[in-house]
Amino acid sequence: MGKRDAFSMRHPGIIGERKFRQYAVLIPMVRISGVTYLVFEKRSGNLRRQPGEICFPGGKLEPGETLQECAVRETVEELKVSPDQIEVLGPGDIYVSPFNLMIHPFIGFIRDYEDTFSTDEVAEIIKIPLSYFFSQSPEKYVSSLVSQPQEDFPYDWIPGGEKYPWVKGTYDILFYRYEGWILWGMTALIAKSAVNLICEYGLNIETDQNF
Repeated sequence: MGKRDAFSMRHPGIIGERKFRQYAVLIPMVRISGVTYLVFEKRSGNLRRQPGEICFPGGKLEPGETLQECAVRETVEELKVSPDQIEVLGPGDIYVSPFNLMIHPFIGFIRDYEDTFSTDEVAEIIKIPLSYFFSQSPEKYVSSLVSQPQEDFPYDWIPGGEKYPWVKGTYDILFYRYEGWILWGMTALIAKSAVNLICEYGLNIETDQNF
């Protein structure tokens, strides 16, 4: 294959991707008495970053591992399950944060889960019926993004100088409220995206006897 053919078939990269921190998470489903649940964690209050937040099991990509391997490894560590209990069904859609962060979700299920977790990282396990997300739309609020160059920015190099009309952006902040629990921010966005994929591809394990 020539270079031109190779170029025509290349997978596009993302400009500036190296500046983004790469994380992977598992969106775990479990089946209890015929009902499908999504499993979330409440992060330990002792953690330095985002203590007490509700999230999916996951963490930062380590050198030499794939994104799926990262999601499984972190789930094994945080939920105290064996890799044999986890079946990854496929990838979710990537969440790109405006704050130099990419999260790569994977949708899967955990067999014979007994509510175990690492107390070093997790304070509590939260199980929410999948049907809740089918019937409940999240509440949406909008936050603004404003470009603010550093003090030494060379305004004299650009048209308009300090009065240059910088483009302003926004991003959505979603909230789900379930029995006193609040899912919000990245977790809510990733959950909504995953539930849409579960519906689109018929991944509801209540209807699949293999689970």
